[in-house]
Amino acid sequence: MTSRPAAPIPVIDLFAGPGGLGEGFSAFNESDGSSPFRIHLSIEKDATAHSTLRLRAFFRQFRTAPVPDKYYEVLRGGATVDELYKAFPCEAAAADREAWNATLGSVPRSDLNARVKQALGGAEYWVLIGGPPCQAYSVAGRSRNSGIKTYRAENDSRQYLYVEYLQVIADHSPAVFVMENVKGLLSASLNNERLFKRIVDDLSSPSDALVREGRSVGSAAGRHKYRIVPIAAEDDASPSTLTEYVVAAERHGVPQARHRVILVGVRDDLGDAKPAPIPRFGEVSLHKVIGDLPRLRAGFSQKDSVDRWLLSLLHVPERRWFNSAGEKGGEDLQELIVRTIANLAPPKRDRGAAFIKGDYVPEHEAGWYHDPRLEGVGHHETRTHIESDLHRYLYAAAFGRVHGRSPKLKDFPADLLPNHGNVKKALKEGGLFSDRFRVQLADRPATTITSHIAKDGHYYIHPDPSQCRSLTLREAARIQTFPDNYHFCGSRTMGYGQVGNAVPPLLARNIAKTIWALLKKAGLAK
Repeated sequence: MTSRPAAPIPVIDLFAGPGGLGEGFSAFNESDGSSPFRIHLSIEKDATAHSTLRLRAFFRQFRTAPVPDKYYEVLRGGATVDELYKAFPCEAAAADREAWNATLGSVPRSDLNARVKQALGGAEYWVLIGGPPCQAYSVAGRSRNSGIKTYRAENDSRQYLYVEYLQVIADHSPAVFVMENVKGLLSASLNNERLFKRIVDDLSSPSDALVREGRSVGSAAGRHKYRIVPIAAEDDASPSTLTEYVVAAERHGVPQARHRVILVGVRDDLGDAKPAPIPRFGEVSLHKVIGDLPRLRAGFSQKDSVDRWLLSLLHVPERRWFNSAGEKGGEDLQELIVRTIANLAPPKRDRGAAFIKGDYVPEHEAGWYHDPRLEGVGHHETRTHIESDLHRYLYAAAFGRVHGRSPKLKDFPADLLPNHGNVKKALKEGGLFSDRFRVQLADRPATTITSHIAKDGHYYIHPDPSQCRSLTLREAARIQTFPDNYHFCGSRTMGYGQVGNAVPPLLARNIAKTIWALLKKAGLAK
């Protein structure tokens, strides 16, 4: 075997989103404090997510020097990103080289290869990470698409984006690659063929697969094959089943029941080294990561004011739905609503703000989330809702606290049911819509944060009945394990979408630890 590469090992991140997977690899440190991995190139097509990626790339330029005060000014709203980059042109230029706004499959292959080669700088041993957009693979995505008469899976370009990932492997031969995708990939089919089997076969021999697709590849000397191996905890699934590739994030220190397929490819010249399962931890409750954040109220879609908010809730006992709340949810639930309203007071922080000054430190992984130089927390402001949704959120949060589960539509009083065509069907047959209003439970991991959170907050109701609102962007980011000094560019809605599409950085850090151990087994690192 050739000589060991000098650490840090280059990492290239495809379909990077706001950078969750890359953040985890960048943040992983050895016991001596050294960083084995360094992101050399991240590629993302969405302009706003790329802006977030670029800003975080700027932050990471200060590995051996303090992050400038002006960075924190940006997060507090006291300076603009442009002003930050003008003040630190060298670091801004390095961030530009690292974060590339490009669409794989559209950008010329020659341009892509040039950027990858420049990023690698001749390194023979490097790591490729990322996952193609997954909507077409997900169970929910396929359910939605099945209702579109003109939709054909074989015509959906998202089904083929993994080929772009495959092309980079074939052209540049990473020592190891990590590919993340939704669990629905295991059951997806394309042209009557199980897509998962096809992808694994292709990833095992990427050059051969691309030739079959009519694509060109590099020289025969560089046509490596790969062993595709799982990294899920040994007790997560039975050996030799597809589920051995599914990583349950809540078992690995992430406060969220997020299940994703993780495929690791090991290059054929690295011997028979296998990755150890990623570290297993106890479950982390939602309260441990958002319980320190200030209490807020929801806003009204029209004519919002704190007085209107108070009056709307104070008059709940007079509402017709409240009279049947005990029948549907039990007397304890009705009594909890009464106590909540009796003790109701306007939150000191009202609806929150883009930045709130204060010292907010979660119980879980305080050293990971909290940055004392920030002197507060960002992205913690509430959405607006229609009045009936505030009442549904109040009911759902009270139901969750009393019954230890989120209510289904059948558990709601009739007068709280939404005026939607799917309600009757959901009440009769169940299905996805029956879970239309989902409260998160404080003493358990949250349910999966997805990009749907950008559309509405109905699936992400705060567990405190006195707040009767959906989660803020910062709360969603905490659940996804983004540090508080991670800033999401663009509007709040865009921020929700970025967070929902990301890989939890704490999970990625655990994956990086496993990959580093694998490289050491293969003799590529000390």
